[in-house]
Amino acid sequence: MKNKSGQALTEYILIIALISIIAITLVNLFGGYLKDSITKTGCELAAEEYVKGDKPGEGYCK
Repeated sequence: MKNKSGQALTEYILIIALISIIAITLVNLFGGYLKDSITKTGCELAAEEYVKGDKPGEGYCK
Protein backbone atom coordinates (compact mmCIF):
# COMPACT_ATOMS: atom_id res chain seq x y z
CA MET A 1 0.00 0.00 0.00
CA LYS A 2 1.13 3.49 -0.78
CA ASN A 3 1.01 6.35 1.69
CA LYS A 4 -1.67 8.85 0.59
CA SER A 5 -1.16 11.48 3.32
CA GLY A 6 0.65 13.76 0.87
CA GLN A 7 -2.43 13.85 -1.34
CA ALA A 8 -4.63 15.01 1.56
CA LEU A 9 -2.13 17.72 2.47
CA THR A 10 -2.17 19.02 -1.12
CA GLU A 11 -5.96 19.12 -1.11
CA TYR A 12 -6.00 21.11 2.15
CA ILE A 13 -3.49 23.58 0.73
CA LEU A 14 -5.63 24.06 -2.38
CA ILE A 15 -8.76 24.63 -0.28
CA ILE A 16 -6.97 27.18 1.93
CA ALA A 17 -5.60 28.96 -1.16
CA LEU A 18 -9.08 29.16 -2.71
CA ILE A 19 -10.61 30.53 0.50
CA SER A 20 -7.78 33.09 0.75
CA ILE A 21 -8.31 34.27 -2.81
CA ILE A 22 -12.05 34.66 -2.22
CA ALA A 23 -11.46 36.58 1.03
CA ILE A 24 -8.95 38.94 -0.60
CA THR A 25 -11.32 39.57 -3.51
CA LEU A 26 -14.21 40.38 -1.17
CA VAL A 27 -12.09 42.78 0.88
CA ASN A 28 -10.96 44.53 -2.33
CA LEU A 29 -14.56 44.86 -3.54
CA PHE A 30 -16.09 45.97 -0.24
CA GLY A 31 -13.06 47.54 1.44
CA GLY A 32 -14.31 51.10 1.05
CA TYR A 33 -17.60 50.25 2.70
CA LEU A 34 -15.78 48.50 5.54
CA LYS A 35 -13.51 51.52 6.02
CA ASP A 36 -16.53 53.85 6.12
CA SER A 37 -18.23 51.63 8.70
CA ILE A 38 -15.15 51.62 10.93
CA THR A 39 -14.67 55.37 10.53
CA LYS A 40 -18.33 56.03 11.35
CA THR A 41 -18.04 53.94 14.52
CA GLY A 42 -14.87 55.78 15.48
CA CYS A 43 -16.59 59.13 14.99
CA GLU A 44 -19.44 58.06 17.25
CA LEU A 45 -17.01 56.93 19.95
CA ALA A 46 -15.12 60.24 19.74
CA ALA A 47 -18.39 62.25 19.78
CA GLU A 48 -17.60 63.73 16.37
CA GLU A 49 -19.73 64.11 13.27
CA TYR A 50 -19.25 61.66 10.41
CA VAL A 51 -19.01 63.24 6.96
CA LYS A 52 -19.71 60.92 4.03
CA GLY A 53 -17.23 61.13 1.16
CA ASP A 54 -17.93 61.12 -2.56
CA LYS A 55 -16.71 57.53 -2.95
CA PRO A 56 -16.77 54.56 -0.55
CA GLY A 57 -13.85 54.80 1.85
CA GLU A 58 -13.54 58.58 1.74
CA GLY A 59 -15.67 59.40 4.80
CA TYR A 60 -14.07 61.24 7.71
CA CYS A 61 -14.75 62.70 11.15
CA LYS A 62 -15.36 66.40 11.54
